[in-house]
Amino acid sequence: MKIRIKGNSVRFRLTKTEVELFCKQGQISEVTEFQSKKFYYALEIKSGIKSLQADFTNDTITLFLPDSVQTSWATDNVIGHSNEVDWNDKNTLSLLVEKDFTCLDNTIEDQSDNYPNPKLSSEKSKKPSHL
Repeated sequence: MKIRIKGNSVRFRLTKTEVELFCKQGQISEVTEFQSKKFYYALEIKSGIKSLQADFTNDTITLFLPDSVQTSWATDNVIGHSNEVDWNDKNTLSLLVEKDFTCLDNTIEDQSDNYPNPKLSSEKSKKPSHL
């Protein structure tokens, strides 16, 4: 699972195996170890909610998805889930959890467990058939 944080925006990307594991277990987590402390991030199923939510406690960013997602996300065509959380002040927290697609550019990162990028298949179909 990858995490991207920029300003008031948090995004998690999950590989095929991670999405399947998440749907089976109802949670998945990662840890980044620093010299003085560990940083955790997790995705969990939560009952009683209708959209993506988040919390930060005990050095852990946790994103919560509604329990209705658990049975279908690994097998459906839904790419991700997003939400804008308004804290009733001037700040809004943007949340996104999505399936991780292979990159369009060359990268040294292992992408063997990523979802096929739909833009790659559409680019191939645009090529003339005689090539």
